[in-house]
Amino acid sequence: MRIAALAFILAVTALIAPARADATSQQRIEASRAVIGDFATRLKGALTAEIERTGPPGAVAVCRDTAPAIAAEASAKTGWVVGRTSLKTRNPDNAPDAWEREILEEFAARRMAGEDPAGMDAWTIVNRDGRQQFRYMKAIPTASLCLTCHGTNIDPTVKKAIDDAYPADVATGYGEGDVRGAFTITQPR
Repeated sequence: MRIAALAFILAVTALIAPARADATSQQRIEASRAVIGDFATRLKGALTAEIERTGPPGAVAVCRDTAPAIAAEASAKTGWVVGRTSLKTRNPDNAPDAWEREILEEFAARRMAGEDPAGMDAWTIVNRDGRQQFRYMKAIPTASLCLTCHGTNIDPTVKKAIDDAYPADVATGYGEGDVRGAFTITQPR
C-alpha cells in the first residue's frame, strides 16, 4: 500500500514540476534557496542565542515573534511572499494551502523512503487570478535543537510556554531527521 501511495505521489509530482528547469526558473530556484538559506540561518541564530540567554522556554517567543519578522523582512526586500508551513502547525496562520499540503505530503513520503530532507525542494508555476506565480518549497529537517519544542518529550516549562502562545498547537511528536515542515516562497512571474 505504501509503495503504491509513494508511486502515485511521485507520478503527480512529475506532472507538477518539470523535470528540468529552464534558465529563468533555475534563477528563481537559486534566488529562493538564497532567501531561505538566510531565513534559516537567522532563525537558528536567534533560537540559539535566546536559548543560551533565557533557556528553552524563550525559544517559543523567537518562533512566535522573530520568525514572522524575518519572513516579513524577506518578503518586503524581495517583493515575494516568504513563510513557513507544516502538516502539523503550531501557528494556524501557517497552515498549508492545497499545493503546499501536496508537497509536504510528498516530502514525508520521500523521507519514509529514506531520503534526507535536507536536500528536498519543489517548485512549480501556477496561474492565480490570471497571473503566473512561481512557487517554491524547501523542506525543514528536524534538527536536535528543534526537539526541545517539537519532540516527544517536552519539558513542562517549555510545554507551558507553547500552550500559552499556541493553544491549538499540534506541532510535536517529531524525531531528529523528520520533515518538520517547509519554507515556502511565492514569486510573481
